[in-house]
This record gives sequence, structure tokens and C-alpha cells, in this order.
Amino acid sequence: MHSAQPRNGGDLVVESLTSLGATTVFGLPGQHALGTFDALRRSALEYVGLRVENNAGFAADAFARVTGSVAPLLVSTGPGALMTLAALQESAAASAPVLGISSQVPAAGLGGGRKGYLHELVDQQASFRDVVKSVHTVRSASQIPSAIAQAWQAALEAPCGPVWVEIPQDVLLAETSVPPVRSLGAQPEVPAPRPELVDEAVRLLDAAERPVVLAGGGVVRAQAQTELLELARKLDAPVATTFGGKGGFPWEHPLSLQSWLEDRHTTDLLEQADVLLVVGSGLGELSSNYHTFAPRGRVIQVEADLGKLESNHPALGVHADARLALGALAAGVAPGRERQGAQRAAALLARVRERIEGQDLATEQEVLASVRRALPDDAASFWDMTILAYWAWSAFDPREGGMHSAQGAGGLGYAFPAALGAAAADRSAPVLAVSGDGGAMYSIAELATARQYDLPVTWLIVDDGGYGILREYMTDVFGTATATELARPDFPALAESFGVPAVRTSPEELAADLAAALAAPGPSVVVLPALLRMFAPTHLGGPDA
Repeated sequence: MHSAQPRNGGDLVVESLTSLGATTVFGLPGQHALGTFDALRRSALEYVGLRVENNAGFAADAFARVTGSVAPLLVSTGPGALMTLAALQESAAASAPVLGISSQVPAAGLGGGRKGYLHELVDQQASFRDVVKSVHTVRSASQIPSAIAQAWQAALEAPCGPVWVEIPQDVLLAETSVPPVRSLGAQPEVPAPRPELVDEAVRLLDAAERPVVLAGGGVVRAQAQTELLELARKLDAPVATTFGGKGGFPWEHPLSLQSWLEDRHTTDLLEQADVLLVVGSGLGELSSNYHTFAPRGRVIQVEADLGKLESNHPALGVHADARLALGALAAGVAPGRERQGAQRAAALLARVRERIEGQDLATEQEVLASVRRALPDDAASFWDMTILAYWAWSAFDPREGGMHSAQGAGGLGYAFPAALGAAAADRSAPVLAVSGDGGAMYSIAELATARQYDLPVTWLIVDDGGYGILREYMTDVFGTATATELARPDFPALAESFGVPAVRTSPEELAADLAAALAAPGPSVVVLPALLRMFAPTHLGGPDA
């Protein structure tokens, strides 16, 4: 008769995650973290292992975005941990609840930096404090469940975002007498709007002649689309969405201003509102047309992140969850007043179309339209920092599937590993990733991940021979571009060497080739050789002025 295998600190980690509701974890093993990874095989957690820690972070980020739940990210000490920082910066900017759990050197070496352990840092925590919401260091096995529960709750509390837990190697490996974890809970507080602030906001909105709504990512994260639509209808107010808020309001609705935030016509309309309701946005650089936006009327700002209230513009600040606040406002405003919302929205979009049509950009518009035709309405898409994504921020209808990009922090290499994370959350629908050839090189190794786990991700690589958007910026500012031209592989041949089917397409064949790839099971690659151009912006400042 065999006795039960002794449990250790690694078992407490996976038991804690399971008790809190985790189903899938992402990561990459390392010497100090082997106790955690060995415990995974004794758990019901699904593990998705990527080839680079930063890509594992992007995958966790996307899993958190599409599920609304915490995504665990397991890595090792020192280099493994540090490789996640760019991904964690994106999660922080996009309010994605990622729970990073790394190993540490043995407890005797914590804070010393003189023991000479492999991967040792003098202060590993210091590398993360400016990126994540909180850092939790465990020094004994009995601390593991509570530390992970505290971090889990912190990741979900407004503002959502990444957190970090580090556990010494010897604590992960040592046998423990702590009973199996069964009853952990973490209930984040959801901020409700104060009644007096709701009353004042209702008074301002009811009195408004030209109300406008700007919906940010907080609307999407709070799943407040129904409440926003009801409020817009009652106010007869046009609604614009930020790039992070795409999907917060129906794209083709008569009141929709869509997302043309880098267009001065949109900026003017927002400025001319006598009452502008900003929901779930801090009015940062991109959402304010590179800080050229200067409101002339009253601003009401609803924001779950207390630090963003009035951080860029004076406003009636309402610290609240977007769904709760919009529901209260919709219940309070008087319905039925005609404010010509649909007419104002249609006039704005006509001016935008006229400006774009005067710039000889038919190929770019057709390529984006081809992507939209090929992508099923309920399929999610993930976009890297590439010219086609810059178009998509303004001009792409995400429909039910949602559009996600790295525009929070703006790092390269996001799209493909993020799409893998989303596919791991739901393998029943295809997922699209869009990269340029420069950004694609950050993620090539993850073709092996896609094949190993047979994830239904189609990767569209727009090959323009370099860092296309940087080429445009430098040419516009300096007259010539430097360090933007790249040697690159034969992408279809490279993909096929990983066992991933691939096709080279053209703008004319893109819709058909992309639709076929998305309809096929498992991963695929579509390569589009094309030199796309950006539309000319109409803001007064910023990098592409």
C-alpha cells in the first residue's frame, strides 16, 4: 500500500489558485520555480506554456480581458521574472487583472544580494513596484494561501490590474503540514456612485442642449453596454468610444460617433458639447487627441480608478463602477427630449469620411474592410502596434467579438501571444491576431505554442519590410527614416516549419484567404505583403503632427 505523496509549498500555490476559481494558468518554468510546476500535474489546472515569459504575460493579459477573471502567470526568479515587465506594463495600462507568481532565491538570501544564488537580485520587488499594483513576498508555507488571496482581490479591485507574488525556492519545495486549501475567497469591492453626485449629474444632463458621451475602456470592463445605450437614447446624445472602449456602443447605431479620436472634427464636437459625459476614461494622450482637447462646457467624469478623476480636466468627478453609475443616470434623466443627436452624429461622420476620401487611401480602407468581412462577428481580434492597427483603432467595427490592442502601454509583440491567451479561454471560436513584420518577430517562437496546444488562432502578418509606423513618423519629422528597415524571413515557409499552415495573399485576395484560414481548425498564418499608409491626422501636437 502506497502512502500519499507529501505535499509542499507548490501544492499550496495551485490549491489556492483552484480555490479562488482559476482554471487556466500561463507561464514558463525555471529552476527555482520547479516546485510550483511539479504541483501543476497534481492539479486540475490547465497549463499553457509559452516560449518567452513576456509572451506568457501577454497571453495572461488577453485571458483576463476576455474572461473578466484573474489570469495566473507562473515564472521563475530573476531573468524569468524580469522578462514579464513589458507585458505587465500593458496589463497595468489596460486594467487587466493578471496575477504574477514568481519564485525567489532561498529565503536565507532574500534582500541580501551576496549569497551568489543563480538568478539572484538584491531587491527583485523593486523591479515590479512601479509596474504592478502590489507586491507580496511569502516567507513561509503558511503565508501562501492568504498572500495569493490578497493578491487576487487586489487584481480585481478598481482599478483592475496586475499584481505580483514571489515565493522562495525552498518554501515551494519543502514538505508542509498545512491542510489542503479548500475555502479561499476574494470579493473585490465595486464602487457605487454617491447619490448626491448622481443627482447633480442628472441635473446637468437634463439641462444640456448639446450633450455628448465619451465611453472608455471602463464601460467594456464593467459590461455596461446596455446601460450606456439606454442613457444615450434617453438623452438623444451622440456617443464616441475611445480606442480602449471600442465595443462599448453599437458601431452602426444612429447615435454612434464611432472612434475617430485622432480627427479634429471629433475633437471639435467633444469640445463644443455643453455637457460632456466621460465614462471609464482618464482622457489620456490618445483619448484627448494628444492632449489637444480643451472642453468648453461642463465635464462629468465617471471613473472607477480614483486616481484618474480630474487628472487631466476639471469635472464633476463620480468615483464609481461604470455599470452602476450609468444605470443610475439612465434611471434619473428625463426621457424624450429632442437634441438632434442622430443628426449631429451623421454630420460628424460625413465630415470624417470626406477628409479620409481626399487622401488617396483606398487600398488601406479596402484591406481593413476585407478583415472585417472575413472575421466572424463574434470572433475576438488582437492587434499589434502596426499601421493597420492604427487604422483599426479609428475605423474598425469590433462587433460582438471585441477588439483588443496594445495601445495601453504601446509595446510591440502583443497580438499573437495575446490571441493565444484568448483562444485558451474559448477554443470554440477562431481568434484573429494582426501584426506587422517587425512586431511579428517578437512572437515567432509562439508558433510552436500554437501548434502544441492546437489553438484556433489565425495570424495576419502585414509585411512592409520594416517598422512601418516609425518609418512614417521619422520621414514626416526628419525627412528620412533610420533603423526602420528590416531583413525578415519567409514567413509562410517559417510557419510551415512549425507545422502551421500558411498562405501569402494580396489585398484583392485577402478577404477570401483570411476567411478560409479562420474557418480551418487549429492555428494558421496569412501573410500580406503591402506598404500601407496612415491617414493624415488633424491634431495639433503629438508624434505624428
